[in-house]
Amino acid sequence: MRLRVATRRSALALAQTRMMCRALESRWPGLVVSEVQIVTEGDRIQDRSLAEVGGKGLFIKELESALLEGRADVAVHSMKDLPADVAPGLRVAAVPERESPWDLMVTVDGRALADLPQGARIGTSSLRRSVQLRAVRPDVSIEMLRGNVDTRLRRVRDGDFDAVILAEAGVRRLGITVQAFRLEGAVIPAVAQGALALEARVDDAQVHAWLAPFDHAQSAVCTQAERAVMRGVEGSCVTPLGALAVLTSSELTMRGFLATPDGSAFVKASVSGPVDQPEALGHSLAVRLRQALAAR
Repeated sequence: MRLRVATRRSALALAQTRMMCRALESRWPGLVVSEVQIVTEGDRIQDRSLAEVGGKGLFIKELESALLEGRADVAVHSMKDLPADVAPGLRVAAVPERESPWDLMVTVDGRALADLPQGARIGTSSLRRSVQLRAVRPDVSIEMLRGNVDTRLRRVRDGDFDAVILAEAGVRRLGITVQAFRLEGAVIPAVAQGALALEARVDDAQVHAWLAPFDHAQSAVCTQAERAVMRGVEGSCVTPLGALAVLTSSELTMRGFLATPDGSAFVKASVSGPVDQPEALGHSLAVRLRQALAAR
């Protein structure tokens, strides 16, 4: 029994994929899992922001091609990189238990956002993060910064930036210790940040059976609601959009953020509703966000 898993070659992508490969081999004794490493267009272009060159979907299409062409059986994605709709013939077969959804502000000493010096330089390529940071600290200078986690951390250590913004989930999965301040309460995360998506061909029943035990019901519900917000605002992976769903025993609560494409205006909104209607709740939040932004 063999399973070929498509992955990007970044350190984080490999760490995530190898975590899943070990879990699959442990769950299914006798299953031989191998990596299919792919360099995506998003990895090749490092000198421009993703918004300029087509969005986070540039990290996805070559992996989806490998699935559709039969060169791989499963693709492991950071779900926040997935477009609102995956390629025809494919579907998300499982959503493993989600890591932290929050953003971290990494500095040399772990100081809080409020404690950064006047005019501090913050590195990020995300307009979602930039707009929300400026709302709290309009004095800071936010500059475009792409590259892998090690590259970004080195820029802080070298003094090129006072802070850089990273997803906490990636830092944890890489096992890196950093001096950081969690931006909980200040920055609403990207849709499905911290979650993985295991994508496979729709008609591959055996692969779906192997992946089924790794589908975490609560994580799947929350990310389904958040991705419904993306579809509801007709957003792409470059839309300045954030959404976070939190599941309790009795309801699903969501907060959302939406900005104009140039970041000149933004709104936030929240909704709560039944746990068994994540799509409808996500759509309701999208409507509130769109109406509020149109009224600005």
